[in-house]
Amino acid sequence: METAKRENLPNSAVGQNGRRPPSSLTRTVDTLRLVLEAGGPGFCQFALNNACNANCGFCNFAVGQLPKERWEFVSRRGGLESIDILFREGVRYLVFTGGEPTLHPHLVTFVKQAADLGMKAIVVTNAGLLKSKKIHELAEAGLSSLIISVDAASQEVHEKNRGLPGVCETIRQANAVLADLKIHATASVTMSRLVDYEALPDFLTSLGFTSAVFSYPLTYLRSNFLGWSDAGLVTHTREELLEAYDKIKALKKRFRVVNPKLSLDEMQRFVRKEDQRYPCIAGYRFFFLDWQLMLWRCHHWQEPMCSIYEFDGSKLVRDGCTRCMINCYRDSSLLQQIGVSVHDAYQALRRGNLLEGAKALTRPGNLDSLRAVMEELPWILLF
Repeated sequence: METAKRENLPNSAVGQNGRRPPSSLTRTVDTLRLVLEAGGPGFCQFALNNACNANCGFCNFAVGQLPKERWEFVSRRGGLESIDILFREGVRYLVFTGGEPTLHPHLVTFVKQAADLGMKAIVVTNAGLLKSKKIHELAEAGLSSLIISVDAASQEVHEKNRGLPGVCETIRQANAVLADLKIHATASVTMSRLVDYEALPDFLTSLGFTSAVFSYPLTYLRSNFLGWSDAGLVTHTREELLEAYDKIKALKKRFRVVNPKLSLDEMQRFVRKEDQRYPCIAGYRFFFLDWQLMLWRCHHWQEPMCSIYEFDGSKLVRDGCTRCMINCYRDSSLLQQIGVSVHDAYQALRRGNLLEGAKALTRPGNLDSLRAVMEELPWILLF
């Protein structure tokens, strides 16, 4: 797969070293165009490798679970080609993940390629390797923001679960450097039995965070993404899960939690097996690209859509799926529902179908989508 030639890609889709990033006006025009033509800018999680240096008790990427002989890394050429293709197909938010992406030798190169094209380049990390030099390299490359994992409300519990002694101090130092560079970092907290929701805000503040996002507990995934576990740390009864979601909603009054309240309500309906109100658009505007350069609609799906080299508009899927509760897809789908509806209305009007256009603009979830966007707008603007 990785023998495809970059020269075969459109010139407009190829970033160049030293290229000045697009202006704010150019980005705005591009976003509006993508809303009308495609339903909004796309988002992709790009797992650069399955290797990890941590040993978390609720993840099968853990160094104690996945032997080093099974580690795989995206090649430099394959990563650059993939970024070009994703940009060509309308992806504008690119989240580099793993395993642990800071283990990848070409992470900075990939961030620069994405930023040069005009994508928002975000890195998810456990911060174990996030030293000042690496942060400055990523910043100079055009990093948009960081998402840093935090598992508990105390240093002892977090570091024990991660198997990374001293990582909390590394996080504190990293957040200080990031603040000087005007780059925002968000704490990512998995809903596990390790979390003391009442004590969490003070601990996050002590680490230098001003915002947090909760990852909903995953006990099984059908793709090759290993960020799940059927161990007891993320296994909850129905009542425990419902209570945990209530605690997160209460936390929003004390700390900036960026999971929209309406999405938390939706996840409670999911737990109760009630009808869902906000269909997921993974496979249509959101994607997962793995270290073998296979493109999936999301982490939960049982088979990939195609090789990244085969990706084009004919591969898109939009079927109203609500099969899982992966926060990065479900929360984002609520936020982007209004964009998809505007796209549907615009396309209907182009065909001369006024009634269909009116129906798209008056869908019940559109107002909720706008409410969620306004709720999270202060955080969204930090990107």
